[in-house]
Formats: sequence, structure tokens, C-alpha cells
Amino acid sequence: MSAQTPAVLELDDIQRGVLSPRPTPYAATYLVFRVDDRAQGRELMRRAAASVTAAADSASPLGETWVSVAVTFHGLEALGVPRASLDTFAWEFRQGMAARAKTLGDAGESDPAQWEAPLGTSDVHVVFAALAPDTARLEAALDRARLAHDQLPGVVAIWRQDCCALPTGTEHFGYLDGVSQPAVEGSGIGASNRLEVPLKAGEFVLGYRDEIGGIQTPQPEVLGRNGSYAVFRKLHQRVAEFRRYLRENATGPEDEELLAAKIMGRWRSGAPLALSPQHDAPDLGAGPQRHNTFLYGRDDPAGFITPSGCHIRRANPRDAAVAGEVRLHRMIRRGAVYGPPLPEGALEDDGADRGLMFAFIGAHLGRQFEFVQSQWMNDGVFFGGGSARDPVTGSHDGVTGFTVPRRPLRRRLSPLPRFVVTRGGEYCFLPGLRALRWLGGLQD
Repeated sequence: MSAQTPAVLELDDIQRGVLSPRPTPYAATYLVFRVDDRAQGRELMRRAAASVTAAADSASPLGETWVSVAVTFHGLEALGVPRASLDTFAWEFRQGMAARAKTLGDAGESDPAQWEAPLGTSDVHVVFAALAPDTARLEAALDRARLAHDQLPGVVAIWRQDCCALPTGTEHFGYLDGVSQPAVEGSGIGASNRLEVPLKAGEFVLGYRDEIGGIQTPQPEVLGRNGSYAVFRKLHQRVAEFRRYLRENATGPEDEELLAAKIMGRWRSGAPLALSPQHDAPDLGAGPQRHNTFLYGRDDPAGFITPSGCHIRRANPRDAAVAGEVRLHRMIRRGAVYGPPLPEGALEDDGADRGLMFAFIGAHLGRQFEFVQSQWMNDGVFFGGGSARDPVTGSHDGVTGFTVPRRPLRRRLSPLPRFVVTRGGEYCFLPGLRALRWLGGLQD
């Protein structure tokens, strides 16, 4: 890996949503726009530059409230970005998420043909994401964002998704979410895992050196530098089916919770199996300086404590012996719950739409999000697990089960159904603030 001097990030030009973790609790809204009039789309960018919070503004009067603005490839085209510039963006971004469905495992019920309209179409141009600690402050943030698109009839709102923290503070399957995030050099944000060396800024922010010493910057530099790529996914969760699977494969309530922990790699509270193998430890789960500081290769190479095929070990194998270099595939993950909770203990679906709006942020769509999705989530070769897929988010077909390593005999669970269905998404570019102004100043 590169031993370059740590970068000095231009935090006043990077959108706050790129680096800052979401507040706890939170409320969030995603708004999607189509640009029908190029001049008005550019005016939207000019106004957005005044609405977006910079990463340097962590002590702003708005506190943990901010608005992020992202643009799709079709959006850049609609704004009239020159072809010479468009061709310098990552080719996965230029293709768009729907075109990458086969690689991502979006087949069957998750196929783009089944996605929620207009997601996955060329009508998705601009995405606004507003985040706040509560609905009152969220509405204030949306009022600020509304100023950016009000009285622009050539910019049409075509989709909205409201999100908020559940009363339990967990996601719909019942687990504490957003526990593990990589540390980014120069961000000023502490590591969630004190055993992980911070990653080079260029892994997450364009225009800086990455882990292999390269610099990715779409051109011109004023457009690309201090930007990032964001992967937005709407993921529907089949909560009743997940609960039934645990119930049918467990010998009793305690075993049910153990299986839930083995499948995820953490207990529901967020406490990792790596630090509490036998029982849940809510105090540990609630400790942000403790619940993510552990390794696998050093302490549990065979996966007897944390199975190699569980969700969190697939998403981040840490120091485990796997094919490839783990540090080249790290991402920042932002999840926000949508939809009402399924009543506690219910084992039948009530027909409500519920799940997660996920944002994955990084500078390398191919070797970060797409690699993790295709090689770690929907395959098991990298750790010697054959064709086994991620037990929580994998694109299961009801044929492959889940194996819990143990002595003297491993424990094999019944074939896994699909618990998570993709309802839509897109690859986006998160411009820096100067880039937003540059987009707003484009001339034909």
C-alpha cells in the first residue's frame, strides 16, 4: 500500500454527507428530480450550492442537519456537460445501475424490470437527500432544499422516499445498524475500529491519492475534485419471512437469537460475536468505542466464533485470510429505515412496504461496491465457501443453506429464501461545492 503523506482534505468543498455519519436518532427524505429544461437545471445547481452543507461545517447552527445533492450520468447529460468531460467518469457510472444488474445479482424479483418507477430509468437526474435528528429539523432542511427547486417548472419532482429511525433504534430485522465505518485520512472523524489503519482519502474522495497511489479525477478538475460516487439502493425487507426462518431452524428462543447472531455476525444490540460469543451484551453493543474494535484473522481464523459466511464478515473481512486485498474494497455505508415496523412477534407479512434506503459512498464503483456485491455478497469463493451467498442480503434461490462452523460437527441450516429484494437504485456523482457552481455556470 502507498506510504504517501496523508492528504489535507479540502473539507470546505466536500459535501457533508460524504464523510459525516448520520445522527442518532434520525429522519431523512430522498427526493428525485427530472431536468426537462437545461437552463433551469443549471439554476438548480447554482441554488443547490447554497443549500448544501460542507464537511467543514460540523459546528454549523444546523448541527446534525444537512442536505446532499447528487447527479446521475443522465443528469449530467441533461445539464449539458460536454461529452469530453462525461467520458472521464467511471464507466460503471456511465452505464448506470440498471445496466449492471447481472453483476449486482439483481435478477428475478430484483430485476430492474420490476423496480419501482421511475427508479432505474433515464428520467432520474438529480437526487436530494436531507438528513436531520428529528422530523421538525428535517422539515426545516427540506424547506431550504425547496428553495432550490421552487419556481423551476423545468425541474420536475418525480419520486420521494421518507425515512426515519424505528422506535427500537434498529433496522427492520431487529439489528443495530451502521456500526462499522472506515476511517478516512484527513476527515477529522475518528475510527470506529481502533485496530484499522485509516484509509487514504482517495478511496472515498476524488482528486486524492488512494491506497495504490492513484488519483481518480473526472475532468475538468473543478468538476471532479472533492466529489465522490454514491450508490443509492431501495431494499425491501421481508421481515416475516426472516423471523419464520429463524423460528423454523432454531430449537428454542435462546437458540433463535444465537442463530440470528451467527447469520449477522452481531447480536441484535450491535454487540459482535467476536467480543461476546455466547450471549448478547447490550452494554457492549451500545459502546461506540468498543463494539467495532476486533479482528478475525488474529483471533478467529476458522470462523468458529464469527462464521466466515456471515453478513458482517463478508462485508468487511478485516484481517482474515481471503482472496484479494481487503483495504481496496472498503466503502462508507449509510442506511436509513423506511416503512412501518412489523408488529413484534408477527410471523405473517402485513403487506406494508418496509426496508432500507442504502447509500454506499466511495471513489471506485467497480472495486468497491460492485466487487463486494458480486464477489463477497453473492459468492463465497473468496473465503473458501463455494457458491454460498450472504445469508441476509444475498440473491438466494431457495437452494443453498447457511453453515455454522462448530466442533465436532458443523451446523447446516435449511435453504435460504431471499430476505431482501431490490426495489430500485442508481449510481450517482456527489459533486463538490465548487463543482455545483461550475455546473450552474455551464453555457451552451
